[in-house]
Amino acid sequence: QVQLVESGGALVQTGGSLRLSCAVSVSIFSINVMGWYRQFPGKQRELVATITSGGDTNYADSVKGRFTISRDNAKNTVTLQMNSLNTEDTAVYYCNADTRRYSSLGRVLMGQLTWGQGTQVTVSS
Repeated sequence: QVQLVESGGALVQTGGSLRLSCAVSVSIFSINVMGWYRQFPGKQRELVATITSGGDTNYADSVKGRFTISRDNAKNTVTLQMNSLNTEDTAVYYCNADTRRYSSLGRVLMGQLTWGQGTQVTVSS
């Protein structure tokens, strides 16, 4: 079973930086897509960034140019480097692992989504 543990959340000032880390219990070679999501109070979780097993990345428009997602296969970790933070980045950040496999018609054949417990990021003005 895939287990995820996030770390690195903290209180920082506007313009500061943080590096979040997601420790994965299994080899990330077995994970199709790793990602970071965030959730604001009273809101649904939203995509921050994803990275595929092939190294392709995707970012939300709000974080492009400021955040960078990366992976370390040897350490089985996925990181999110966050720069130029502002108060709107304040949220709980969650690591996500997608092991789903799909048919040619887009149906899920196997696998699942796994979430970490989250880590709090607070940016003060």
